[in-house]
Amino acid sequence: MTHTSTLADPRVAAALERMFAEAERDDSRPFPRAGGTMTAQEQADAAAEIYMPISPEGGRLLYTLVRAARPATVVEFGTSFGISTLYLASAVRDNGTGRVVTTELSKEKIAAARRTFAETGLDDVITVLEGDARETLAGLSEPAGFVLLDGWKDLYLPVLRLLEPRLAPGTLVAADDTTFDSVRPYLDYVRDPANGYESVPFPVEDGIEISCRL
Repeated sequence: MTHTSTLADPRVAAALERMFAEAERDDSRPFPRAGGTMTAQEQADAAAEIYMPISPEGGRLLYTLVRAARPATVVEFGTSFGISTLYLASAVRDNGTGRVVTTELSKEKIAAARRTFAETGLDDVITVLEGDARETLAGLSEPAGFVLLDGWKDLYLPVLRLLEPRLAPGTLVAADDTTFDSVRPYLDYVRDPANGYESVPFPVEDGIEISCRL
């Protein structure tokens, strides 16, 4: 018997193709950097029209990891326009159980992402938390069975530390764009065995680090 992935659903495939094409056109735009005197909201507003997506290869890696892990709850830091969320939600749908809890600060991106989630028929397995992830994820009640960090890079470590009480042994944490200098404190942390992780880099576009909670 042949099984097909939700990624092959015409609605999902069309949405991903459209968004990757739009993201490619974004490459010429100046990328707003976090930090300085800008607040988190100001940073989100400055990047409200910029995709900052995961690569197609990175998306398929996430899909595969979530299929294998079969988590009850996937937590994503940084929805943006929803490209990576579609890969996560497709895996959850194909697992037949679970949900994706994702975060985003930009109201414009949230509105666009929710339209896409509805158009692809995946909105029923996705919960979008609007606001600063350091606040919205603090109210997460259930364990995080899989985590994707793909928001502002300097917040990877604070968000991970926030979620650590909800990470069971064996939980996988994926961090995107690990070639960015601002991710270095996060990498130093998860690569130090004293902090309770086994971590390995994947050479996918701008880099993905996969860490297993021990």
